[in-house]
Amino acid sequence: MSAATSKLGLDGQTIELVDAAPILFKALRSDQLDAEGRAIIDAVEAADVLVVGSPVYRASYTGALKHLFDLVDYRALTGKRVILAATGGTPLHGLMTEHQLRPLFGFFNALTLPTSIYATETDFTDYEIASPVVQERIERAVSELAQVLPLSDHTAAARAHANRPALAAASA
Repeated sequence: MSAATSKLGLDGQTIELVDAAPILFKALRSDQLDAEGRAIIDAVEAADVLVVGSPVYRASYTGALKHLFDLVDYRALTGKRVILAATGGTPLHGLMTEHQLRPLFGFFNALTLPTSIYATETDFTDYEIASPVVQERIERAVSELAQVLPLSDHTAAARAHANRPALAAASA
């Protein structure tokens, strides 16, 4: 998320499920949430962009992440941009983003960006991403996000001044 917030000048909020899960697990339905739980769901539903990451357990995302999205209104994420990310013990779980997370957000009619990010323990040094391959995927996902975000007036004016189109199409 820090790459997206710094490169695109966005404000961000991180929801750590290790802290949020005990609050959310008090409710089976969104109408059972207390004020603290409602604030978590409201933050997800109100976000313009979601960066969703999960460790891989049993070839899928965590139950806490599943429960979070069980409480989100199915209409709330329509058209929202989503960057998918995951970590796992081995490269064998690298397709979890494609086979588990992407379909989840398809249900919500969200726009998942083409590039997902997957990392293993060997890609980190002191809890920081050290792998150039993973860094490149992060940069690519953020670039894709920049391409699909609505243009601000400043960006549109700069493109017009530079005689560059905001949208280009090509056909073979």
